[in-house]
Amino acid sequence: MWKGVIPAVTTKFKADGSLDEAEMARCFALQMEAGVDGLIACGSLGEGPMLTHEERLAVWRLAKQAAGSKPALLTVAEAGTREACELAKKAARAGADGLMVVPSTIYPTDARETAANLRAIAAAADLPVMIYSNRIAYRVDVTTDLLEELADDARFVAVKESSDDIRRTTEIISRLGERYAVLTGVDNLAYEALCAGAVGWVAGLVVAFPKETVAIYRLVQAGRHAEALAIYRWFRPLLDLDVSSYLVQNIKLVETLAIDSNERVRAPRLPLAGAQRAKVEAVVKNALANRPQLPTGL
Repeated sequence: MWKGVIPAVTTKFKADGSLDEAEMARCFALQMEAGVDGLIACGSLGEGPMLTHEERLAVWRLAKQAAGSKPALLTVAEAGTREACELAKKAARAGADGLMVVPSTIYPTDARETAANLRAIAAAADLPVMIYSNRIAYRVDVTTDLLEELADDARFVAVKESSDDIRRTTEIISRLGERYAVLTGVDNLAYEALCAGAVGWVAGLVVAFPKETVAIYRLVQAGRHAEALAIYRWFRPLLDLDVSSYLVQNIKLVETLAIDSNERVRAPRLPLAGAQRAKVEAVVKNALANRPQLPTGL
């Protein structure tokens, strides 16, 4: 149901901390113009947990306006099932195309609890759901066994595979075939996952380099692996910035340097400073100086 490059977009703020809707509209339009296949609002990169429900819905509406006929998903990432179900219902009433659901953000649920939580959220919204499996960040592992258990609910249509183990992509597809759309959620494993059979890429650095991200995906799909790999190798130092507890600050600084956006974040985060900032700036400077020529006709 969902495939291709689907950016996990950043949330933009004004100097007073309010939502910068004009800048988000501009940035989201850049993604769509580059040929992405949908948008996901208010995920980890989008600082969803730092936003009120009303703010998250406002960001999603901007994403949907930009996405047009392509899917715009809202991320549900709440500490409690009750709160997650409340947001899921609001998203459904607003007309969301679907949800990306983080199983639990505070309490590391066991398999029984994880299944119950995901089923409750899916039932509350009655929308298609992409399960966000990220055992590194959230300490909840949506295993292949658990995906098999949940397969009886048709609302679970996709999994954002972020276990950091490339073997998991093969394992899911080998056991469950095409039951779930498997999308990679780890930027610096994207080429490997796409080659292993993932049908999509929920991408982060795409927000600053959309054309390169789309080119890698389309080249892999066309079997033009050498060309895709050349771009991916150039991209890797940037993609590594996604795999960090500072991913929000890292990527917003990249956006500032690459697409002339801003790096404002919600506290307690602060923009990068000192050696951390200098490191990111050096990576971006080198990438921009050596930006590859992209193939035509993709």
